[in-house]
Order: sequence, then structure tokens, then C-alpha cells
Amino acid sequence: MKQLNYALALAVLGLACAPARAEISDNVVRIGVLNDISGIFQDTNGMGSVEAARMAAEDFNGGGKGIKVEIVYADHQNKADVGSAIVRKWLDVDKVDAVVDVPNSAVGLTVNELLRNSRMTFLASSTASSDLTGKACSPNTIQWVNDAWATGNTTAAAMMGRGGKDWYFITVNYALGQGIEAEATNYIDKRGGKVLGSAKHPLGTSDFASFLLQAQSSRAKVIGLANAGGDTINVVKQAAEFGIQQGGRSLVAFLLFINDIHGMGLKAAQGLQLLEAFYWDMDDDTRAFAKRFAARPGMNGKMPSGNQAGVYASTLAYLNAVAATGSDDAKDAVPQMKTFKGKDKLFGEVTIRQDGRVIHPMYLFEVKQPEESKYPYDYYRLVATIPADQAFRPLADGGCSLVK
Repeated sequence: MKQLNYALALAVLGLACAPARAEISDNVVRIGVLNDISGIFQDTNGMGSVEAARMAAEDFNGGGKGIKVEIVYADHQNKADVGSAIVRKWLDVDKVDAVVDVPNSAVGLTVNELLRNSRMTFLASSTASSDLTGKACSPNTIQWVNDAWATGNTTAAAMMGRGGKDWYFITVNYALGQGIEAEATNYIDKRGGKVLGSAKHPLGTSDFASFLLQAQSSRAKVIGLANAGGDTINVVKQAAEFGIQQGGRSLVAFLLFINDIHGMGLKAAQGLQLLEAFYWDMDDDTRAFAKRFAARPGMNGKMPSGNQAGVYASTLAYLNAVAATGSDDAKDAVPQMKTFKGKDKLFGEVTIRQDGRVIHPMYLFEVKQPEESKYPYDYYRLVATIPADQAFRPLADGGCSLVK
């Protein structure tokens, strides 16, 4: 009897010391789409991002293992405290396993800190702050699509390569705009260009007349729009009314999407330069995805933005990692995601680095003139392709290269 009790004690001790077996919590993988559903990013993200996540779940189809996936969503209203409250409830009460999308850098950085070292994964497919792979780097975060370093440096490089040496910035006065302007200015200054001035505006500005007059009086050859969404649409429309580009200046948008061009129309947007990671009409794969997206409930023929494509790609990559590891915990899924290197149907050749930055090509486009557009959403002319290894901040400079 003593020998039996001793054996049982050893068995119990062995079970207690054994590593926990990877598993799907609650037998359901819940993914929360967090974005702006009612404000300035509703077209580039909004319910389109929710549909993109649903498409990824459908295409995943259980991963060959019968894994159940549930998509939930919420509106952060572009407020960090609102976004934080939603994600905290998702984490503590609703048993959500991953958060995806999150346009607005202030909200994204708050979510990033909240989920650090938790069991939840942050798929920051629309958060553009470079701090996510720098001083705010987290082992729980994967950053897809774009960031301020790529937007600022790559756009500035492409425009300076076309003779744009003198710049003036119209910048939204929060983390995103400040980061883009700082990165672009650093690049311009180091390569013999000049920044002749900058005008800061609050998020959600409707009247840009005074800012455009300041830009004109600076005599800068390039006017850089370091803003996004409705702000960029408003300033481009008003720039057309002022005849900015007809006056020999180039207007370049650092963070603009196909939905924005559609909203303002080709007459106002023609000649605009912009950087994108995704364009629906690039190849057969992007066109096939876009046509499926356009037919989804509520999309009414709209083509997907780069952010919405990023929601699809990052959600599917996360679900594939869950299937590979048998776990929806960030400590298992995120390292598995970082092993991927290969072809993504929407973003081309992709590598997911150890700092969480997804590396892929970027593209400089020029918006077509109205008479050049042959069919709906035929808006872009490709000007330059920036290879993946040049489009993003090198890993060694990321301040986060040893995250495990």
C-alpha cells in the first residue's frame, strides 16, 4: 500500500510539473475587429474590415481541424479610453483571443500596452505608428500593411527621386501625422532637400483654406499631406479648388486609400501622388479577392482598401498559426506567425520579422485623369515599386529586434 501511494504521488507530481498542453480556449477562436465604424475611417475600415475578417474565417474553414471561429466587432470612436475599455472587456469577460485592425495610432498604442504579455494577440493591421516595432514593441503584436517610417521615408524617397526637393507639410496633430512628418523630414534633410514649413490641424478638420494658403506662400514644390481619411479628402478637394497642382506643385498623400479617391472623385484627385501597400487591380489574385469583397453584404460593389486587405491577410495568417500550434494563445500563435516567409495573395512576397513587422513591397501611384479611367475603381497608375527590403525600417534599427 505504501508503494502504491508513493507511485500515485509521483504520478500527480509529474502531471503538475508537465508543461501545459496547447489548446483552443473555449473551443472557439474569437477575433475582435476594433475600428472606426462611424467616423472618418468608416470607409477605409469600418464594416468593410468586419467583412474582410469574416472572409478570412470562411476561407480558413476550420483549418482542416474543425476549428470554430467567431468574429465580433466594436467602434473605438477614435478615442483611446473607449478602445481600451472595449479590449479590456474582450480580454476579461468575452474571451476574445485576438484584436485586429485598429486605425488611429493613439488607440493602437493603448491596445498594444494593454495586451502586452497577455494571452491575446494584437494584429495591428491598420495602426501606423512605428513605435509598435520600436520603443513600444510587444511580443504579442504583429503589424501589417503600413507604418509611419515606411510612409514617411519611402514616400519622401520616391518623390525626391522625381525631383521633389522642397516640401511643405499639412499635418494632423496627433501621433500618426507627427510620426509621418518626422520620418519624412529626417529623410529629406539628410538628402539635401528642404522643409520650408508645416501647418498642424486637429483631427476632423473641415476648412483647410488657411493651411493651403500657407503652403502656397512657402513656394514649396511638394505639399505633403500627413493625415488620413476624411481630413485628406477635404484638403485634396480644397486644393483642387485652389488650383494647387495646376500651379506647378505636386500634392502627395502619405496615407490615402482607394475608397478616399472614390469619395472625392477623379476630377479632384487627378495627379495626386500616394503610397499604397495594396491595390485591388494589381493582379489576378487581388482582383479575385476584390470582386468577392465587393459582393459581400453591405459592400454594394465597393473595392477593398489596403487596410481592409490587411485585416483579411493578418486574420488568415493568425488562424493558420492557431491551426499549426493547436493554440489560440499569443505565446504560441505569434512565434508561429513569425516563421512565415513566402507569397501572400494580396501583398506579394511577405516576411514576418522577429519584431512583428510584416515586410512586403510598397507602391507609389499617381491618380489617373478622369478620361483615363476605363471601369469603376480604375484609379491608379503605377509609378514605382519599392522592394520589401527597402520599404521598411531595417530590423537592426527597430529597437525591438530581440523580442521573443
